[in-house]
Amino acid sequence: MTISADRMSGAFFCLFGLAMYFLVIPVYVETAEGGSLSPKTLPNIISIIIAISGGFLVIKPTAQQMRDPRKMAITGLYAALLAAGIYAMSWFGFEYVAPVLALAIMWMIGERRPLWLVSGVVIMPAAIWFAVTQLLGRGLP
Repeated sequence: MTISADRMSGAFFCLFGLAMYFLVIPVYVETAEGGSLSPKTLPNIISIIIAISGGFLVIKPTAQQMRDPRKMAITGLYAALLAAGIYAMSWFGFEYVAPVLALAIMWMIGERRPLWLVSGVVIMPAAIWFAVTQLLGRGLP
């Protein structure tokens, strides 16, 4: 078994998923009264999926191929935009940042159809806000 980038990243995500399941979620997820689902159910399921997927990548890596540096730079810019948007939400709030972030991401991936832009910039953030704050009774940043 040779060491490759796939195996290293698979091992990282396998360990990350296990650490989330055994260390982080039990400590930082509080129990809530009421509701039909425990607050740690979904994070536990997702951490198990991450760990299993990482394990599969260690066992059976993909065929190696060189990535286009331009596409990698665009991916880095996309990740930086998401990080900046999440940071901006802590300062200005979801209601103001989410539509701008959605527009920037949609524009960056090449979406130019007006109906899709309107639905992504207006309808989706409003639906997320309604589902989280009104239906679930949780606060957004």
